[in-house]
Amino acid sequence: MGKDKLRRFEENKTFACLYQPEFEEVFGVDYKMKGRWHIDHFGNKKPIVLELGCGRGEYTVALAGKYPDKNFIGVDIKGARLWRGAKTVTAEGIPNAAFVRSRIEFIGSVFGTDEVSEIWITFPDPQIKRDNKRMTSPPFLERYKKFLVDGGIIHLKTDSAFLHNYTLELVRQNNLELIEANDDIYGSGRADDLLSIRTRYESVFLGQGIKITYLSFRLEREAIISEPVWDSDAYDR
Repeated sequence: MGKDKLRRFEENKTFACLYQPEFEEVFGVDYKMKGRWHIDHFGNKKPIVLELGCGRGEYTVALAGKYPDKNFIGVDIKGARLWRGAKTVTAEGIPNAAFVRSRIEFIGSVFGTDEVSEIWITFPDPQIKRDNKRMTSPPFLERYKKFLVDGGIIHLKTDSAFLHNYTLELVRQNNLELIEANDDIYGSGRADDLLSIRTRYESVFLGQGIKITYLSFRLEREAIISEPVWDSDAYDR
């Protein structure tokens, strides 16, 4: 492991905005912050918005700056990446942003019932060959239902036509409320102040001429979610 990565790991321990639960603190048990984020970290009752797979935290930090009436938490397993976002939040004194280092599979141990109002999923691995690993697949949606408010919004921003269309078919076939679906936010002029926030990876994709898509829908707690039937071979990303 490089010296720079080791330095970042050590500095991560000093950031009050970064939580790094150990495996035994989230595997089959409730993490100490579950149900207590409003009280113990933010000290207010503003809605909490998650960014799952946040990487360096660019979206989390930008959203926090644009929406001071909400709290934002970025979640990722890569500590060296989270360092960038946590350092920015600490250096700039951003009060409504925090980070959690954890696998998304353990997310139900970190957040409690009705604790989260919205979820952003930004540029995840589309997991073309592994259905149940997609972050918008039925197993993941079932996890989200446990802590997302009933009818809470899920936003998906991706460079993957495959994942966009998979999720769109899942929403339609399970009768979830589709709020918006756009298969080229920049080409259509849809990239407003919110959607034009760019992560490092998004800038790379745009430079390669890849279209960026956006989709949002509501997830009802009582919804029964099943895998969609669709022509996955039509999409190679």
